[in-house]
Amino acid sequence: MPTASLSVLDIPFDERPDPDEYIRAAMEWHFGPDTGSPFWLRRAETLDFDPRRDIKGVADLALFPNVTGELREVPVRDLIPQGYGADARIVGVFESGGTTGAPKRIVCLRDWLDRLTHGLSADLDGLGIPRGVDWLAIAPSGPHMVGEMVAGTAARHGGLMFRVDMDPRWVKKLISTGKAEETDAYVNHLVEQAAYVLRTQDIGVLMTTPPLLERLARHDDLVELISEKVKGIMWGGAHMDADTRDLLRTEVFPGCELYGTYGNTMILGGATERLGLGPDEACVFDPRTPLVTFSVVDPASGRPVPYGERGQVVMNHVSKSALLPNNLERDLAIRVPPPEGGVGDSVADVGPVAMFDDEVVIEGVY
Repeated sequence: MPTASLSVLDIPFDERPDPDEYIRAAMEWHFGPDTGSPFWLRRAETLDFDPRRDIKGVADLALFPNVTGELREVPVRDLIPQGYGADARIVGVFESGGTTGAPKRIVCLRDWLDRLTHGLSADLDGLGIPRGVDWLAIAPSGPHMVGEMVAGTAARHGGLMFRVDMDPRWVKKLISTGKAEETDAYVNHLVEQAAYVLRTQDIGVLMTTPPLLERLARHDDLVELISEKVKGIMWGGAHMDADTRDLLRTEVFPGCELYGTYGNTMILGGATERLGLGPDEACVFDPRTPLVTFSVVDPASGRPVPYGERGQVVMNHVSKSALLPNNLERDLAIRVPPPEGGVGDSVADVGPVAMFDDEVVIEGVY
């Protein structure tokens, strides 16, 4: 099979590449001796296949071992593809939430963040969220990636961003040790800060997590403020069940567009809610394929479950800046066919497993 041209890795943001051509080009890049990262060039020596020869499309990514556990200790500079040379523009080093064990780390490059925020901003255009309005984000600013992602999207959409920083690891620690009163006090502290911004600034987009949205909804004055000012609510991080989503959309914030994201640090971002869903349809998340792809599998066999059935989510990130294939995530979801032109699976009714890596999964506020 002829080698794919590396130029497909730099296609314009609005173009969708041929999936197989794209994956083959990514293998050439990430495993080329002059372009691959030190981490993957070392790891290639332990594989029982040749990625440049044997990985011919998205389905073949299942041949890779799940290496995300190794990202707890790998020197992060070893994750940067050598092909960037001196032109590697690093946005930041980000970590997973540390929900199960020590956090894992990734490096985010500017070209990936630009591609990600372009897609998010385009979705907001599709929802009719006006450009030039200002944002309030009640979310972690670091070491999680979400703060940088939201700030980049706000800027691309023409807005200024106000931040209320949260520490989800602290909340999880409080919950795990049974300190309900301290947890409640911390969440109230976040709500108080958000309330001050909402009262004094003209906020057009609110980004936060489902637990924080529920806490905001307990305050009639804040519901009134949000309904009066905010045009769109972007939510992500923790999961939102269908009943809560319906209540928030139809009764609590009926004048706001509710827009969900699903993902994590290990795919350097997330999938986004399918636009145009009816009021009675489940919230479906579509990854931006073939750069990010999902499969929904039976955790015991690793085989895909039938469409409409529930299984565990496997995630792949394949971009010029990073390669993180075949990552069995801590989430269960219903398998949904992808939209036209997509590959892999879309997901609906996402929720965490009870245990992962022999640890109890605690979502907390994020």
